[in-house]
Amino acid sequence: MDLQLTDKIALVTGSTAGIGLEIARCLAAEGAEVVITGRDQAKLDRALDDIAGSRHRNVSAVRADSGTAEGANMLIRAVPKVDILVNNLGIYESRKFSEITDENWLHMFEVNVLSGVRLARAYFPSMLTRNWGRIIFVSSEAALVTAPDMIHYGMTKTAQLAISRGLAVAAKGTGVTVNSVLPGPTRSEGIVDFLKGFSSNPDASAEEIEAEFFAKQRPASLLQRTIEAEEIASMVAYLASPRSAATSGAAMHVDGGLITTIA
Repeated sequence: MDLQLTDKIALVTGSTAGIGLEIARCLAAEGAEVVITGRDQAKLDRALDDIAGSRHRNVSAVRADSGTAEGANMLIRAVPKVDILVNNLGIYESRKFSEITDENWLHMFEVNVLSGVRLARAYFPSMLTRNWGRIIFVSSEAALVTAPDMIHYGMTKTAQLAISRGLAVAAKGTGVTVNSVLPGPTRSEGIVDFLKGFSSNPDASAEEIEAEFFAKQRPASLLQRTIEAEEIASMVAYLASPRSAATSGAAMHVDGGLITTIA
């Protein structure tokens, strides 16, 4: 299926690895002009080489920390026009609630929530003027099913749903849509170390650690495995396309069945 993204300008934050990198690759494969971002120039260079190796050369990079006000402003100056904004930047950690400090709360909120708010605030008005645009927040199943050891993370992901829905309502009657995507635990650079924190035997194989995590920590998962980043990217690419025009204000589950409610 042609997603009709040729010549659309797409900005993907947190895109040097994992879900963000696969989203950038998928959008580039569909013909979009993709801008990736990150704080580390070496990682940006590797990501560019990675995507170029997939024969998709319509990708550029901006080194900026969009998790800060200064970095977001730098990014906006470097990329003044965007048709598709994918707010993928995010951090997570497991921490006992009583040990989450004010600084932990504020840092999690600034990176996971304000990064997307700042960019949406910059690009949303011009999308409305052009009567076309896509804003997608990469949230998490934790927005609806928050683990007790990740309450501060879950709070930021629920906030993204509220922002996404509110912006979608603000775009009522226009060609601009705003949606969120809720991945479940997804394979990434740090996933094995994260899962080890829950394992009864950290020296076990990665496969055994993953199986134990889903059996004990995420028993509601219907997949009982980590999701591949490409599986998330496919949903994001569809929502970014003109073909998704009838979908706005939605929270799309790509969580492997972890969320037990139908809606």
